Amino acid sequence: MKRYGLIGYPLTHSFSKKYFSTKFLSEGITGCEYENYPIAAIDEFPALIGSQAELAGLNVTIPYKESVITFLDELDDTAREIGAVNTIRIRNGKLTGFNTDTYGFMQSIMPLLEPMHSRALILGTGGSSKAVAWSLRKMGIDFLFVSRKPENSHEISYGALSNEVIRESKIIINTTPRGMFPKTDDAPEIPYESITASHLLFDLIYNPEETLFLKKGRAQQAKTRNGLEMLQLQAERSWKIWNT
Repeated sequence: MKRYGLIGYPLTHSFSKKYFSTKFLSEGITGCEYENYPIAAIDEFPALIGSQAELAGLNVTIPYKESVITFLDELDDTAREIGAVNTIRIRNGKLTGFNTDTYGFMQSIMPLLEPMHSRALILGTGGSSKAVAWSLRKMGIDFLFVSRKPENSHEISYGALSNEVIRESKIIINTTPRGMFPKTDDAPEIPYESITASHLLFDLIYNPEETLFLKKGRAQQAKTRNGLEMLQLQAERSWKIWNT
């Protein structure tokens, strides 16, 4: 039996187990299981690996996409450049980190892009935001991070998000957990009244299907997209990595 799974904390929001369980059933894949492994601290990771001899691969979600790197033997080039991992291949006792968020994000957002979408705001500065930033660079889109505590010239605070900044940034991407189930009445604090029909709002959250962030954008006639397709695309890329 090959076992795969997801680490993070908490995992009540995640559809990954359901996605892979359905995949195994619908595609007739036997001898495989996918489980959730909620760990309250990344220090618990070595014990998890040691106790699960049949583990062949893991996905990584909030809040461990960066901190898990310390425990890995190797990173692929993309994960190393980004500094964040969401997929781990376990083979012959060796743990190798990859980042498939980039593939999922780029494939999901590219069909929505128009010429005016040349500048973006990335809400949040965690591991997922780094994959988004890497992807935007590859697509030639300028961006700024929005952080509660800006640390450099590439970051601005939420309080500095003027109407002008919003108008100039036609893509707004939420990489924070704000609005994720069960706290669905929450949303990043940005001046939504400045959003227009030429804006594109992308939320990496997929549970709920439409976050308050996306609802507020849609109310301003903006184009919106949640993270479900990104999840599916990155999951399929993870599966390929685990089995090639």
